[in-house]
Amino acid sequence: MTAPKTEPKTNFIEAQCAAKGMRMTEQRRVIARVIAGAADHPDVEELYRRCAEIDERISISTVYRTVKLFEDAGIIERHDFREGRARYEQIPDAHHDHLINLRTGEVIEFQSEEIERLQAEVARKLGYRLVEHRLELYAVPLDDSKTKR
Repeated sequence: MTAPKTEPKTNFIEAQCAAKGMRMTEQRRVIARVIAGAADHPDVEELYRRCAEIDERISISTVYRTVKLFEDAGIIERHDFREGRARYEQIPDAHHDHLINLRTGEVIEFQSEEIERLQAEVARKLGYRLVEHRLELYAVPLDDSKTKR
């Protein structure tokens, strides 16, 4: 298994918005750049904190509306990692899956050719052709004392 490349493309979201004919205000540009530059999967409140550091005039409602607009346009992806809050990332260049550390909330992106083959094989054996999937693994560290008996 390998971790995917994490080099952010800070203008990718802006380019996607332009390609879809979306009007880009300066506040939307800030939000797009913050999302594109995120190495993690921030929720709206965290996006707001980061954006407000850049432009204090940005309101949380502007961030909510813009994130919804980007999500509806297929520019960013929403994830619900069992914590009661949606988290976001820009649509990745290459498919990857997620492992979520239940103790810290850290989200680790990974790629596994073996897992990809196995999922396609399972679908085929059940009489289907896999066209899309999302894999989220929820885990605790091996050395986590709370899980030892």
